Amino acid sequence: MPKGRVYDTVAFDVRDNAIMLFFAGTSDTGEIDDYVLLMRAIEDDFDETLTIERNETRVEVNDLLRSARLVGNCLTLEFNEPASAFGNARELNLVFDETENNLENLEAGAFRVLGDRLVGGAA
Repeated sequence: MPKGRVYDTVAFDVRDNAIMLFFAGTSDTGEIDDYVLLMRAIEDDFDETLTIERNETRVEVNDLLRSARLVGNCLTLEFNEPASAFGNARELNLVFDETENNLENLEAGAFRVLGDRLVGGAA
């Protein structure tokens, strides 16, 4: 069974050396309980490295990430092998609240961060 999390916040950001798509699950007081950060380096020195960070554990996924698929309010990441940072899951479902802001951020960032790994789905 695929591992999954539900996030109430999706944010997209562009920095000097990276583009990022951030999923956060927050408490009633606004504290971040759980997060996933998808990041693609954009400087020549970084060779467009794709990484995923979950709760301060960072994993380079250039060879690990097989594909990403967006259907409705779920972004599914499929791995070539079990991903230890995600409990040895071969697939990770990032389910997010379907708010206007979350959808706009996902639309702005999904292809830019995931590139050619984004396949199929209904994005």
